[in-house]
Amino acid sequence: KNQKLSHLVDSEHGDGSEEETEEDDEPKICQVCGDKSTGYHFNAKTCEGCKGFFRRAMKRPAQLCCPFQNTCVITKTNRRQCQSCRLQKCFSIGMKRELIMSDDAVEKRRMQIRRKKMQEEPVTLSPQQEAVIQELLTAHQKTFDMTCAHFIQFRPLDRDQKSMSECGREPNSSRFTYATMHKPSPEDAMQQTISFVSPSFPSFSFQSPENKEKNRHKSAIFTSLPHFTDLTTYMIKNVINFSKTLTMFRALIIDDQISLLKGATFEIILIHFNMFFNEVTGIWECGPLQYCLDDAMRAGFQRHLLDPMMNFHCTLRKLHLREEEYVLMQAISLFSPDRPGVKHHSVIDRNQETLALTLKTYIEAKRTEPEKHLLFPKILACLTEMRSMNEEYTKQVLKIQDIQPEVSPLLLEIISKDS
Repeated sequence: KNQKLSHLVDSEHGDGSEEETEEDDEPKICQVCGDKSTGYHFNAKTCEGCKGFFRRAMKRPAQLCCPFQNTCVITKTNRRQCQSCRLQKCFSIGMKRELIMSDDAVEKRRMQIRRKKMQEEPVTLSPQQEAVIQELLTAHQKTFDMTCAHFIQFRPLDRDQKSMSECGREPNSSRFTYATMHKPSPEDAMQQTISFVSPSFPSFSFQSPENKEKNRHKSAIFTSLPHFTDLTTYMIKNVINFSKTLTMFRALIIDDQISLLKGATFEIILIHFNMFFNEVTGIWECGPLQYCLDDAMRAGFQRHLLDPMMNFHCTLRKLHLREEEYVLMQAISLFSPDRPGVKHHSVIDRNQETLALTLKTYIEAKRTEPEKHLLFPKILACLTEMRSMNEEYTKQVLKIQDIQPEVSPLLLEIISKDS
């Protein structure tokens, strides 16, 4: 059976003949011309040549006429000389026209043969794909501290809800003001950060406890916003460092680098934080600190962003991705050619295609679960979901900044429409 399948695949003949295996003690002789038989074709034992001749004759019927007396003896050497007698010999040994498959059925059968061959051959990552994954892992491990030790350097996470409850209004109410704070000037913070951020972990100079208390206004509405501002600034710089480590990213012009970062930073941060998410408790367990959805609300974010975000984290976390899959997902998000301001679409599109194919191949090669073929489309669906949340995130950050202008210049530069 295996030899027969190999022959089918090699010759790609799945062409409409009905095959039967021969018994070992049967003579392997074509009943039409006496050549070596390859099996039963259209109900008779024939060679490949007579099988093909019969199929062609039935597909394109023509008036065949013997130039002699319709008594030609068909042999291997003269079988091409008289088509009429050769066809009559085919009928006489029992070859049947109705066993010939249609062109569509033939193509379907060929596809089945190819698919079976592919299934039998193990999927493996190419050396280039292995190198891409290793570069992403190295970049991620160099730039993202999975212990979250730096988080304790941020301004404290104030979980005091008094100021919001006293007001009794939604955070986007126009009556909220934060007049004592001044609006920072971005001063092209994005350009400077891409150019000068060190590949190592950025060092932060946060305010001393005394200065924190002096600068904290009693009427602060979003009590956890200072902590989230520090956290976001830290994460943005890590995303930039992660991107700058990648060969594909460094090869892009600076304008495209900025456009990709502006579009993907929020999404990459989301993916990264999913690694810390506990889908049972709904808590982000980040080393010395733990975050819940209420902490984000106390920073000014609202339910029509937070509810979809919680659903996203639950959905993605339940996929139980490996670190390789997480970093590939981050890179696919980064190299999105449809971001506003992108100039070299085709280059970035090829990069994203390479990354997506690498992720798909990795899943096929490394996963063993019965439903592993569903994982890749589920990851793509999560990437799509993040795009809609990205837009809502930008809107809400701008609203928070209007009410309590404490958003970092770097984040304002990330979400700005200017490229």
